[in-house]
Amino acid sequence: MKARSVPAGSSSVIQIFELILASAIWGFAFVAQRKGNESLHPFLFNALRFAIGSLFLLTLILITAPKSKPKLKADLLLLGCILFIAAALQQIGLLWTSAGSGGFITGLYVVFIPIIGVFKKQKQSKLIILSIFLAVPGLWLINSGASVDASFGNLLVLVSAVFWAMHVQYIDTIVTRYPSLWVAFSQYFICAVISFIFWLGGMVLRFIAPITITTLSANISQATIPILYSGICSVGIAYTLQLHAQKKVAPAPAGIILCMEAVFALFGGWLLLDEQITLYSIGGAVLLFAAMLVSTIPGWRTKHAT
Repeated sequence: MKARSVPAGSSSVIQIFELILASAIWGFAFVAQRKGNESLHPFLFNALRFAIGSLFLLTLILITAPKSKPKLKADLLLLGCILFIAAALQQIGLLWTSAGSGGFITGLYVVFIPIIGVFKKQKQSKLIILSIFLAVPGLWLINSGASVDASFGNLLVLVSAVFWAMHVQYIDTIVTRYPSLWVAFSQYFICAVISFIFWLGGMVLRFIAPITITTLSANISQATIPILYSGICSVGIAYTLQLHAQKKVAPAPAGIILCMEAVFALFGGWLLLDEQITLYSIGGAVLLFAAMLVSTIPGWRTKHAT
């Protein structure tokens, strides 16, 4: 394994802004995911939103690079499988846990990213360790001290956080091997196909209650807005911004910036659902913002790739 160093300051304002924008989209998408669960099974909801995201990316590819041809390779297939597991566990976990607990536990991927990085021989500076110590209590406060009592839902979300960390780290490994749009399209398409297979297989094996075409059509109609927002914005735009930004931003600081989604989820809940903002959540937002600032200080970024 050869280490590939990125010069200090190479992570420009553009890449940092891309990650912040992605976190903002994901923050507002949390409401859409909760709404989607009310009408559709998590597997079907994920199948639809990732299918829409892949079609959105395919359209961009045909416009910007019509002569390019995709080649599905093992590393892209693995990336899609990691995304499927992370998204499925999170979406299913939201059925049994609160929004506050789910948001806090998911945000723990900021801890798992550098832990996984140890096995990739990534060196973490004192600044990144400091930013993690700021981010974790910030996530806890922004969810008003969310309860993390042991439950099946919390366990699923915790495991999903590990896979989200793996997703960030694996993107760092392969993002320079292929054009960003093709990486994005491939993982979305794979995730959509696997999600649909699990949903269909679950009905055949009676793990998922069978549904009529009429009821299915009505449920999809009720979830149209959550599906479209999650598909076009959360999947098609936000994940692609993450892919492009991670060409120059190392995994650990990228994860810390992305956990700012909790701040935008707080704002989205206040703006769209009339949820109140407490002093605890304001303090958490301040800590997360401080963690983001510390994580983007230049002079320590080192990326590693095979």
